[in-house]
Amino acid sequence: MNRFIDRQTGERNRTRLKKSKATAQWRVPATFLTLLLLLSITNATLGNWTSFRGNPQLTGAADSVLPDNLQLLWTFQAGDMIESTAAIVDGTVYIGALDGILYAIDAQTGEKRWTYQTNSSIKASPAIHDGVVYFGDGDGVFHAVDINTQKMKWQFSTEGEIISSANFAGDRVLFGSYDGFLYCLNRESGELVWKFETEGYVHGTPGVWMQSESESDAAANFVILTGCDSYLRVINIDDGTQTQQVDLGAYVGASPAISQDQVYCGTYGTEILGIALDSGEIAWRYRHPKRQFPFFASAALTKDSVIIGGRDKMVHALSQETGEPIWTYTAKASIESSAVVVGTRVFLGTTRGVFIALDITNGESVWEFATGSSIVASPSVSDGKIYIGTEDGILYCFG
Repeated sequence: MNRFIDRQTGERNRTRLKKSKATAQWRVPATFLTLLLLLSITNATLGNWTSFRGNPQLTGAADSVLPDNLQLLWTFQAGDMIESTAAIVDGTVYIGALDGILYAIDAQTGEKRWTYQTNSSIKASPAIHDGVVYFGDGDGVFHAVDINTQKMKWQFSTEGEIISSANFAGDRVLFGSYDGFLYCLNRESGELVWKFETEGYVHGTPGVWMQSESESDAAANFVILTGCDSYLRVINIDDGTQTQQVDLGAYVGASPAISQDQVYCGTYGTEILGIALDSGEIAWRYRHPKRQFPFFASAALTKDSVIIGGRDKMVHALSQETGEPIWTYTAKASIESSAVVVGTRVFLGTTRGVFIALDITNGESVWEFATGSSIVASPSVSDGKIYIGTEDGILYCFG
């Protein structure tokens, strides 16, 4: 994830885009799409980190474990800044950099395996599904790269920079663009299924929410989008129609974190919000009584808490149910890195270049490593190792 505030602020008074009701170019029955979605979720093999926040609900919770005493195993030098989060699948690490190169790196040795060159910077985190890497670039081109051939499978062009990372639902891939649209493409062919027009940039990664089944209705699958237009939107994956719209009161650069029927995110209005999807209402609001700064990072979820770092130089742990603070930690630097929970620890980076681990129960620091360069990327975890990139282009691996 990356900073967009300067561009967004300069555009705040522009003519807002008129929302259109996107129509599907073709449809798949909802029950069949539900089956495909379940297959998509189970595709994320235990221990792999296939996408920006680790799972379709964007919770930032790892299913892997880490040793108590982390040691630096290796570093890899990219050709420019790393602002995206690595994806790790079957022993290979995939990371993009501002030099426009997607790097595939051996997870054991840190040696480069292969590269894929684009024509623009890569700020979007790569996402992997069924042997294909999906990501967007600064020219607005969305790439699907076959891992076996190491070549382009297909490309799709938008009218704006792509910083949003991809998410998957069955045979569909979803992502946003700075042209103001959320896109849904066929994952195999790259053909447009539908696109939904918002009223601002789509910066964050869309979350996938499978609504609980009732006795009378089959489960329905939805995209949850928190955007720079200050709205949370719930969009039907089957046909691209909007079913809910919640005014968040300020624009959002973060991706939504979804737990059952609740969504959590921080805003540029200095708040952290808990939104109830069943009612379409904001269930609670949290604002620190003294240090009121924007939140850019996405939230990480434990069983009962929401953990998020802010530009107030603090990490906040809140009750998922009430939004009441559980603990705070002062990091001495702004935080744009989205936290990741691994067991009883939460990991994140700071713009001062310190990679830290906190105890999720009390917020006490239990480990840290000084990289010497600002960190805006987020961690990823796989097979007993944790990875983080820095603005001097170094990818670190600890284990």
